[in-house]
Amino acid sequence: MNKEDFNEGLLGFLDASPTPFHATQNISAMLNNAGFIALDEREKWELKAGEKYFVTRNDSSVIAFTYPKSEKNYVMVGAHTDSPNLKLKPNPVMKEHGVVKFGVEPYGGLLLTPWFDRDLSLAGRVSYLDMQGELQHTLIDVKKSIATIPSLAIHLDDKANKDKSVNKQTDIAPILTTNEEFSFDDFLRWQLDRVGYPDVKEIYASELSFYDTQKAAFVGLRDDFISAARLDNLLSCYVGLLSICSVDANKPMLFVASDHEEVGSDSTSGAGGSFLESTLKRMFGDIDAYMQMIRSSILISADNAHAIHPNFPSKHDPKHAPQMNKGVVIKVNANQRYASNSLTISKFLHTASLLGEKTQQFVTRSDMGCGSTIGPITATRLGIETIDVGLPTLGMHSIRELAGSDDAHSLYKILVAFKN
Repeated sequence: MNKEDFNEGLLGFLDASPTPFHATQNISAMLNNAGFIALDEREKWELKAGEKYFVTRNDSSVIAFTYPKSEKNYVMVGAHTDSPNLKLKPNPVMKEHGVVKFGVEPYGGLLLTPWFDRDLSLAGRVSYLDMQGELQHTLIDVKKSIATIPSLAIHLDDKANKDKSVNKQTDIAPILTTNEEFSFDDFLRWQLDRVGYPDVKEIYASELSFYDTQKAAFVGLRDDFISAARLDNLLSCYVGLLSICSVDANKPMLFVASDHEEVGSDSTSGAGGSFLESTLKRMFGDIDAYMQMIRSSILISADNAHAIHPNFPSKHDPKHAPQMNKGVVIKVNANQRYASNSLTISKFLHTASLLGEKTQQFVTRSDMGCGSTIGPITATRLGIETIDVGLPTLGMHSIRELAGSDDAHSLYKILVAFKN
């Protein structure tokens, strides 16, 4: 696949995936179109050599894998479906001062100030009882701009450009309407009816998130950059998805996209949970076969990397300062916040070198804290050799992030060619 087609598909995937639920739904649809067979964790699996399969958990995490006849030295690609956002509280409606507001709770370590003065919509999962007395669960995406978080005018805050802080409880409640007759239950029923589910007896629960309605786009004089929400980490999800869809069924490859990385991965559908381990054990029921596969395989944990900010260059170690459109970043940390080691790095560099693809390295400044990824978590749980890589990004955890338009396609080519 050439870079132009790759990037056009990426923009569409980003726009269609406002929540982990929608990302997983879209990934599943693309896997199905590529000939992967859907599995259900609640049923007995009868795997056949030479086929390709996928399975989901909680509607927000997905694993796809080939099942070769002989080779078991898997190349696994790991990413995460979640991104920092504003999640709706269970009882969100607040009516005061002539408007209706929604109470929200920040999810993950998000930058709050960019959420002001944006056109916001709402998406997620709704659970309800239908008229036949059956529990149902479905996804909604309002798509229309229905809310905004207005800034306080500078005339009323003379320190706005000097000392700005945001109170998570009081300052970031989106406003929706001046109609004080607004009913949240009626709003959800309207949304369910709009997507073809009118037979709602009672709404029980919802998991809804606000998102920016501005579309993903190319930015720059030569379309140098991709600007979008949720690049961290739907960018890596898209790369991993297209990689496994591009390889032959007899190449041992696995792609896992887990939820809840931004809040620590400790959940049934997070990398700290059992999803990947239990899937692999069902693929290789015999303990010796399972361990042989684990110890002869590699996990490439793909997450975004901090590109050097041209206005704040001192925030990087000068010898480890990745630039956009200069290649995939290999992430290293002496304290195991990243799981890369010399063995896994050398394998990755060898493949990139054979293809003529550029790579870079990132090590955080020694006087600054270092974030982490699913890499060390999965390596610890499975005992699999792991490397952490990423795509250089600016504005990470903002409502809109920026990445180079060359780098994702470069990683895609490396993953497709990678042999362990």
